[in-house]
Amino acid sequence: MTLLTVSDNLSDSAALCDAVVRLRGAALVAELGRIAGAVMASPHGQFLPAPPPSSGEPIQALPVLPGGRPGLLQEISFDGQCFGHFAVSGRGPYSDHDRRQLASLASLTAGVLQVHSLAQRSTHAYAQVEALLAQQTQILDQLHESVLTTDLTGYITSWNKGAERLFGYSSVEAVGRNILFLYDEEETGFHDAFLEQGGRLMEVRRRKKSGEVFWASLSLSPLRDMDEKPVGLIAYLTDITERKLAEERLHHLAYYDPLTSLPNRTLLTKLVDQALSVAQRSKMLGCVLFIDLNRFKLINDTLGRRIGDELLRQVAQRFRRVLRDQDLVARLGGDEFAVGLFDIGQHYEASTVAQKLLASLVQPFLIEGHDLRVGASIGISVYPQDGHDAETLLRLADIAMYRAKQDSSSETESVAFYSQDMNQGMQARMRLETGLRHALSEQQLLLHYQPKYALASGRIIGAEALVRWRHPEHGMIPPADFIPLAESTGLVVQVGEWVLEAACAQAQAWKQAGLPPIRLAVNVSAREFTSALPARVAATLARYGLEAAWLELEITESTLMHNIERVIGIMDRITALGVALSLDDFGTGYSSLSYLKRFPIDTLKIDRSFTTGIPTDTSDCAIASTIISIAQQLHHKVIAEGVETAEQLAFLKSSGCDEVQGYLFSRPLPAKEFERELRQNWGI
Repeated sequence: MTLLTVSDNLSDSAALCDAVVRLRGAALVAELGRIAGAVMASPHGQFLPAPPPSSGEPIQALPVLPGGRPGLLQEISFDGQCFGHFAVSGRGPYSDHDRRQLASLASLTAGVLQVHSLAQRSTHAYAQVEALLAQQTQILDQLHESVLTTDLTGYITSWNKGAERLFGYSSVEAVGRNILFLYDEEETGFHDAFLEQGGRLMEVRRRKKSGEVFWASLSLSPLRDMDEKPVGLIAYLTDITERKLAEERLHHLAYYDPLTSLPNRTLLTKLVDQALSVAQRSKMLGCVLFIDLNRFKLINDTLGRRIGDELLRQVAQRFRRVLRDQDLVARLGGDEFAVGLFDIGQHYEASTVAQKLLASLVQPFLIEGHDLRVGASIGISVYPQDGHDAETLLRLADIAMYRAKQDSSSETESVAFYSQDMNQGMQARMRLETGLRHALSEQQLLLHYQPKYALASGRIIGAEALVRWRHPEHGMIPPADFIPLAESTGLVVQVGEWVLEAACAQAQAWKQAGLPPIRLAVNVSAREFTSALPARVAATLARYGLEAAWLELEITESTLMHNIERVIGIMDRITALGVALSLDDFGTGYSSLSYLKRFPIDTLKIDRSFTTGIPTDTSDCAIASTIISIAQQLHHKVIAEGVETAEQLAFLKSSGCDEVQGYLFSRPLPAKEFERELRQNWGI
């Protein structure tokens, strides 16, 4: 007998695999029998399939072959599973080699049949899973709710038809994107405690494809794997915009005045009590202003309610315009209003606000051809001196308002504090404010110059221009009395403009007198530090024909802590002019060192509050040394103000301070005295 070649084996194996994959039933039985006969070079080859295990049928016996020649029978089995038998016959006696060859074919056939059986079962199972998923998708798509799933990082993994209807995005557009693209701009963040704690129900704002923002009820549940580990989120959303609008309408009716849309007394009381809790924790003051319009009843009775209602609406608008966003204003009823102030440090700031409210009523109201004028009487109560809750403060402010109305013989007496001593202080403050306004217009302000000395040479290298007020009746008024007033009333802007103008005018006079440039430092308040400042500085220098070397601007540390990028932009524009910048009162504010290195400043100024304790107070010494070290690291000069003793000077000099100013060297001097001191110091 000739042995089969390798190519024959490969061909028969391929034929076997092809038959199992393509054929079924009798065709498969016949082909497998043919392959067995071909492999064994036998005229007769058969495949006898095993009956199903559940049928109980015996395995078919070997058939009687022609001529009575014996044949071979080989079981086809794999891992205990019998697929049938191969039977071959029709040639001479079969050897042991033939039996091994048939057994090998049976083993190969069993393996192929096993793999094919597994593949069929997997295909069937996959088809079942696909059918189940299709059914579940149909169910989800029939839900009115929008249902979507995400992974743990917020990327959308599924998106039903309800979500398509709600948001306007198709599944193709949404799946794969992060859930944040649906958020309203006011919302940030994604992760929340529900990831660990289970489901959560909330009301949220979301954005549709059209850009429309709507309210939705959102239910979130963890999506878990087979091991109960969270792998994502299931989100159910329902549009509740109509319900929220209805709630807002009810809330507005309950808490807002329908005529002016201002908060009513109920809401004001709630908000004031909340603000008082915050004020108590932060040790701040609070004030309530009770406002009653004068002459309103006469207008309302004479011209009718329609005119009166429109007048109240316009009064409310004027009040709202002159108040800050954080201030509360409400209509209590009739012609009575109330204002709550809580972000204040001194009670007298309330009198400034009261004057703004009264000033807003000065211009006449033009309503349906009528030129109407109203005034107001304002009573003020103060937390915590007068009361600790909204109702008490409103009641006492009402009492103070009646006092103001009774004593309204003059304009300034139309405002009254509940406490008599506060009334006296308020009136004095108002007189001072009026006087300061006159001082600006009647040339009562003047500048003194405090020299700045370089420690290395002892030479005067500059001066700080300090404003003074010479009152025609009261003489020199200390800056501590009128500078805080100017800051709280906004007059500090006008004062600052006057100081810059006066300093540049004096510098021009010294330039014309032959003096070389000396840097005059002008203080700039936070109110002045706006985008218009660089252009104003440039215009002032040009007007007086001055080089930038004549001017230095001192800005306080607190000025820098609001909108850092805007501040740096303004500073860059100033330094581009060649004007030097000095950071005043360094160490008293809250500036970040990470920002400090970005500020284009020339000098850090040690505040006098630290200089005073040198060298006896170890904390002041440490702070001063640290400021000097920071300045050296950042390549800034450092100047100490308020130097009054030789011991202070010695410490600062040994610590590396560059410049000093203070009474040890010179008090602030009038212009002529400063010029004399300068010429003597320079030897000219």
